[in-house]
Amino acid sequence: MDLLLILTYTGLCIVVFKVFKVPLNKWTVPTAVLGGIVLVGAIMLIMNYNHPYSENSREYFVTTPVIPNVSGTVVSVDVKPNQPLKAGDLLFTIDPTPFEAKVASLQARIVSARADFERQKTLVQRKVASQADLDRAQANFEDLQAQLVSAEFDLKSTQVLAPTDGYVTQLFLRPGMRAVAMPLRPVMVFVHKENYYYTAFFRQNSALRLKPGYEAEIALDGIPGEVFSGEVVQVVPALREGQLQPTGDLVAFNAGIPAGRVAVVINITDPAYAKYASQLPLGSFGQAAVYSEHAHHFGIIRRILLRMAAWMNYIYPLH
Repeated sequence: MDLLLILTYTGLCIVVFKVFKVPLNKWTVPTAVLGGIVLVGAIMLIMNYNHPYSENSREYFVTTPVIPNVSGTVVSVDVKPNQPLKAGDLLFTIDPTPFEAKVASLQARIVSARADFERQKTLVQRKVASQADLDRAQANFEDLQAQLVSAEFDLKSTQVLAPTDGYVTQLFLRPGMRAVAMPLRPVMVFVHKENYYYTAFFRQNSALRLKPGYEAEIALDGIPGEVFSGEVVQVVPALREGQLQPTGDLVAFNAGIPAGRVAVVINITDPAYAKYASQLPLGSFGQAAVYSEHAHHFGIIRRILLRMAAWMNYIYPLH
């Protein structure tokens, strides 16, 4: 974007020299160059600090790796890729035969255990059996009931359901494949349907000019020539580059770790964006600018430059 500002000044100088027929000599050319350095430099310093610009912004979305609770052979894949789903819709089914057999076996054992428990109660009342015999029969009966609950849960888990509203993308699961609970190996990726926000990464130099509620604009690579207005929702209060985890080593200075950038979450509020939203894939890339309350007039220049950058999205290399 700084290059656009320099090129704009250069273009203005050429126009002035041509239209007003200013002679090219040792006074006019150095004046134009030095004037450009001072003027463009001052504009860039004030504008870049008070109205930060990020050449890196992206829409992030949340996915869930789908891993079944039980292992078995997939007998049917009921979901279609990239089709809207509601929470609870069936994704795929694992062969329930061994789980049904386990439930049936436990149900039969529970019938027997209940009869034994009732018999032991009668014998204790007649003082024929001891309290210990009754306690063992009761413990066996309750243990089988708990096993049945677990077995019924496993049987129910053979039908894998959508966790929330969303969709499955890049579906490769087919009937006959084996899905396993351990080791953790996802069989599909579920994309959650929710409000998506764009996150722009700004240099730390302008951290004091990044606040929730400030106006923002985004130019997306996938929509050349368009700039959409928005609002700063959140300035993420932590940087990945500075995180620590408990280990057996002390923290040492590492010059190889980059400074890191401040993540700013932006909500696009521009109504014009609605007609493009369904055409863009999640994870779309773009550029963003935030307009603070300081040096307000310099924000106009930032707006112009961002729109010029948006038009530049029509031009891109083929490789």
